[in-house]
Amino acid sequence: MTTLTQRALAALACAAGCLLPALSTAQTFPSHPVRIVVPFPPGGTTDILARQLGAELQNMWGQAVVVENRAGASGTIFSEQFVAMPPDGYTLMLTATHHVINPGLYKNLRYNTRTDFTPIAQVAAVPNVLVVNQAFPARTVAELIEYAKRNPGKVDFGSAGTGGANHLSGELFKSMAGIEMVHIPYKGAAPALNDLLGGQIPVMFDSVPGVIQHIKSGRLRALGVTALKRSEALPDVPTIDEAGVKGFEATAWFGLYAPGRMAPDLTRKLSGDVLKALSSPSLRKEFAAQGAEAGTMTQPEFAAFVDAEITKWSKVIADANIKID
Repeated sequence: MTTLTQRALAALACAAGCLLPALSTAQTFPSHPVRIVVPFPPGGTTDILARQLGAELQNMWGQAVVVENRAGASGTIFSEQFVAMPPDGYTLMLTATHHVINPGLYKNLRYNTRTDFTPIAQVAAVPNVLVVNQAFPARTVAELIEYAKRNPGKVDFGSAGTGGANHLSGELFKSMAGIEMVHIPYKGAAPALNDLLGGQIPVMFDSVPGVIQHIKSGRLRALGVTALKRSEALPDVPTIDEAGVKGFEATAWFGLYAPGRMAPDLTRKLSGDVLKALSSPSLRKEFAAQGAEAGTMTQPEFAAFVDAEITKWSKVIADANIKID
């Protein structure tokens, strides 16, 4: 046998050997407790969804699934730590839309959002809704656009803070509708909503769960939801796409990730198990109570979606010249 042939056989043997641990890991996963880290404080939507998903996976796997909170800097502090962890599936991260917005906001991130994470599954999506107070004259999206064009720069819209999903929903709407509105940032959704109800600001994008009671009571008027299909909670409210701003979509969504370079078989195993959990009628009912719709994307679909979202929001941020001090 020639030296060249021996080397080729040795290389093949090594490659086969390297695959065995990955295959074995996927087949036996999980053999001990799994940790899901939420990079936000406890009690928020991301945390609630993580705990509900974790309970379903724990029942499926017969292993403990522990949810931890590691808040800080819109999720960037833990994300930096997360990318250095082994991609063995035992530490996962469940985070929100911030994950794909942050690359456009922060120029000095110490990780690459496109390559340093393994997207596992979109866990849930929560549509936002464009609302106005009762004193504002517009009753439809078209009327709002017409009013804003007649009064450039004189329509204010509030948000929970600069760079958040609701702020960027407004910036995307301005861009796609070709209008000028003035952003008024608040320190949280609650004070912004209070000023909307009180008439200090006329317009706001907020989550359906956050404003649905005020819509039902008549204190706020819903003009359009930000998803591409109508919300089950607000079936009579058109989508903004339906209302004339074609292609408009700006949902808040929540994704599960592993560190980058996860073995393909383990990625498929994890994604399949999570999708199975998300199809559970009881879990879907729990999510619906939060105004959330359980995800159904395959792992490749979710990976492509994450990549497209990074590109979309980076452009919105650049076009609006949004800067974080």
